Amino acid sequence: MYRLKCLWLALLATFSAYSQEIAITFDDVPRSDSRLLSGQERTQKLIASLKKAKVPDVFMFVTTKNITDASKNRVEAYIEAGFHLGNHSHSHFSAHKVDVETYVSDLTVAHDHLQGFEHLVPFYRYPYLHEGKDRETRDRIRRHLQSLSYKNGYVTVDNYDWYMDLLLQRALADGKQVDYDALKEAYISILWDCIMFYDNIAQKTLGRSPKHVLLLHENDMAALFIADLIEHIRLQGWKVISPQEAYEDPIASTIPDVLFNGQGRVAAIAKSKGWDEKLLIDGGSSEVYLDNYFQKHHVFK
Repeated sequence: MYRLKCLWLALLATFSAYSQEIAITFDDVPRSDSRLLSGQERTQKLIASLKKAKVPDVFMFVTTKNITDASKNRVEAYIEAGFHLGNHSHSHFSAHKVDVETYVSDLTVAHDHLQGFEHLVPFYRYPYLHEGKDRETRDRIRRHLQSLSYKNGYVTVDNYDWYMDLLLQRALADGKQVDYDALKEAYISILWDCIMFYDNIAQKTLGRSPKHVLLLHENDMAALFIADLIEHIRLQGWKVISPQEAYEDPIASTIPDVLFNGQGRVAAIAKSKGWDEKLLIDGGSSEVYLDNYFQKHHVFK
């Protein structure tokens, strides 16, 4: 009996060491109307789905240029729902494509715009996850973020959910019939594979599963299927946590000295340990792959 008890405790300790948890974040808030949903409808569906799924909190990373007189109430609706706002720049510039002074000025504009809202958190999400094409640019931006008391709103699970949504919008524009069951299956399957891909890298690199941060966009795909995705995540034994909790993981203070940041923090850490970049990009982060997947599974007809 004693030996069985010891074995059980050992198994519990092992499970605890590799507990798998993930937080949900959305970029590009608030996005404009689409062919399927108005922005207002999308926000209402997202809030209803997240509430129904009993998600403890999400971060909405706001691109302040998207805030208009018509869309401001949507940002306020997320606040009223209990969610929090982060800075995602004003103009969504890539730190790889504009000069650094233009970039830091733009993120300051967003910072100033956001001061009129409640539920702000001191996190900045780099557009495209681009932190700078050279160390001088990267470090200049980091110093500016520190001066504004921002932390890096990094992700650990990157993906192409934005391209899946683009495929949906193209299909609707072309008058194609959409198999929404197949679309849901594609969304869940592809995103789950992305989660597994980066968790596998983390376990090989860190020796554990960190508190993950999932990057999603405030798009129609999320509005339609976020509750189904969360249900699937939980059915696999994972826990959905708040971003506040996720950003307490030790990797929040592990800042690798690499320029390869576009796939998220786990991939950047792996790169700093000598991994080949080609091994740090999951198969689902490919337009060709997604085109073929949607065609093979007859998502659009």
